[in-house]
Amino acid sequence: MTSTAASTHYHACMLCEAICGLAIEVEDGRIRSIRGDEQDPLSQGHICPKGVALQDLHTDPDRLRQPVRRAAVGWEAISWDEALDETAAAIARIRDARGKDAIGLYLGNPAAHQIGVALQLSRLRRTLRTGNAYSATSIDQLPHHMSSIFMFGHGLMFPIPDIDRTDHFLIIGGNPAASNGSIMTAPGMKRRMKAAQKRGGKIVVVDPRYTETAKLADAHHFIRPGTDPLLLLGLLHTLFDEGLTAPGRLADFSKGWAEIEALAAAYPPERTAPPTGMSAAAMRQMAREFAAAESAVCYGRIGPCQQTLGSVNSWLINLINIVSGNCDRPGGAMFTQPAIDLLQTSSPGRYGRWRSRVRGLPEVRSELPVAALAEEILTEGEGQIKAMMLIAGNPVLSTPAGRRLDEAFSQLEFMVAIDFYINESTRHAHIILPPTGGLEHSNYDLIFHAFAARNTARYSTALFEPALGALGDYEILDGLLKRLEGDAARPQPGLEPTLDYLLRTGPYGKEGMSLERLKQSPHGVDLGPLQPCLPERLFTTDKQIDLAPEIFMGAVAAVNELLDAEKPAADGFDLTLIGRRHLRSNNTWMHNSPRLVKGANRCTALIHPDDAAARGLTNEETAVVSSRVGSIEIEIEISDEVMPGVISIPHGWGHDREGVELTVARQHAGVSVNDITDPALVESISGQAAVNGMRVKVERMQANGS
Repeated sequence: MTSTAASTHYHACMLCEAICGLAIEVEDGRIRSIRGDEQDPLSQGHICPKGVALQDLHTDPDRLRQPVRRAAVGWEAISWDEALDETAAAIARIRDARGKDAIGLYLGNPAAHQIGVALQLSRLRRTLRTGNAYSATSIDQLPHHMSSIFMFGHGLMFPIPDIDRTDHFLIIGGNPAASNGSIMTAPGMKRRMKAAQKRGGKIVVVDPRYTETAKLADAHHFIRPGTDPLLLLGLLHTLFDEGLTAPGRLADFSKGWAEIEALAAAYPPERTAPPTGMSAAAMRQMAREFAAAESAVCYGRIGPCQQTLGSVNSWLINLINIVSGNCDRPGGAMFTQPAIDLLQTSSPGRYGRWRSRVRGLPEVRSELPVAALAEEILTEGEGQIKAMMLIAGNPVLSTPAGRRLDEAFSQLEFMVAIDFYINESTRHAHIILPPTGGLEHSNYDLIFHAFAARNTARYSTALFEPALGALGDYEILDGLLKRLEGDAARPQPGLEPTLDYLLRTGPYGKEGMSLERLKQSPHGVDLGPLQPCLPERLFTTDKQIDLAPEIFMGAVAAVNELLDAEKPAADGFDLTLIGRRHLRSNNTWMHNSPRLVKGANRCTALIHPDDAAARGLTNEETAVVSSRVGSIEIEIEISDEVMPGVISIPHGWGHDREGVELTVARQHAGVSVNDITDPALVESISGQAAVNGMRVKVERMQANGS
């Protein structure tokens, strides 16, 4: 669609999980305004700064619009046939010479928004057959998959908070006011929270930082990073100890009650509270209020996930919802019924079928933890990664020990990136294959409709014609895979026919759901609130929720180490590092939008006034933050929004590396916190990076000898 007359185009934003509906006014082929689509049944007019910044991405002069090949000096433009031929030949050559595992694959989280990638991913994995597949999943959400696999039988069966009907919302280590939901697609989260309070509901936040969400809540409790299992066990104990369990119908299709009651008995709040920084009385009151509410839901996100007991935390959160009767009921933790049902179209997921070559970290749902990626490239021997394919990812800035991964990428025999930026990771590529921009192709958000707080469906048609000869993700992967498959290649039905088939054969197909219906409904289709669906929707072989999987019961023993008295910090590593989310940031390339980086510096280290004073630090002073694996120099921001003993640094910054072609981002470079995150610190079961709760040292520049 390209028109000289003024018109309004309706589209879904693809820049974060909220997938807000947008109304984009266009005139003479240019965007005149972007506002929220008030008729979108999910977002209802909500928009955040990221949605408005879509126009920056569309017109960005740094964005690649045709394939490029690394040359002796800089980059040279090449044709699509040349780029795809060379890429397929290099991958085939390395695979034939060194084996299938010599090819590594990494998917960044923007790939989850692209229907073209989603529809080609299974084929890509079948063709490559590599055991060295990685993604952003193992940075922040793998524990959710683990609890879903072992409790409900499917790795994508996530319980979603029914925020629009709940009477009590307990948020542990999540900041939905900034994220608008994460594994809870709920655009306009502030409005939804206020609506809950207006109808008499209560919102309670537990977090080491007084977050944007905490400021809207009825109560906030600081908690020492990494001690979440103690809080959750204390809550579970109280529910059993004070006779507050009320599972209702859930008792008929769940097993392991005696085991979890016996487990909870060993962790009264009087025992678990001191290491958390909370009081036993506050912990018990929290459980009582949760149980007394007409409906309630406990939600944990980045904080509980990104630590060494993340899978245990996710399991315990599910248990609290189940034993209180707040699972699979309105106002509690519920399961979606999207127009395309991922539970029916994808594998339930497995665990530990193979392990990483160097450290033995486990496979989860056909992927290895990304904390192992650098060592799998740098360590010689059979199975060593010699070539990489990156799809919409920048792991040098988003995964642990980024400098080491930087070094590893520089040693690859070949790298191809499907990306439209030359960023900190893709600058190592030999060939970059840029897909069309988000407004230049049609899209259906397959993943995040399945994680939403309401069942809806929306298809966004292209707003702008792409450049002549440009390819979308689907066409790029199709062209590459045909070359790799050779004579074994099968004709592909195409993106829209495949999408239409999935819609027609999905849960609403008999009610007329189809691609044509979505095309005729530019604001999207409302499929209603979440509905109870258990036990029918369970994927366990016995149709029972497993409350006490052996893998989690065995891991709880590690909780006892948290009960020990606070150990003295070794060598001055006496502060605990946590991350920080901001409404105007999600992925690293967003820092190339002038709208999203304007204003005060956001790449700062929040530190409590007492901790700053103890180190002689003043506000806006540059300090050195060090860990076992490295150090960074970063501006200090003194604030009582973090509890004593905690330092908070956002991720995704660090755009000052040589060869990066992101003009705006380089002017707001910041530093990469992942230059100091430790790849040796991983979640105890899944191997996910445990970047929350790492001990660091903070010093003045002079004291460090700088």
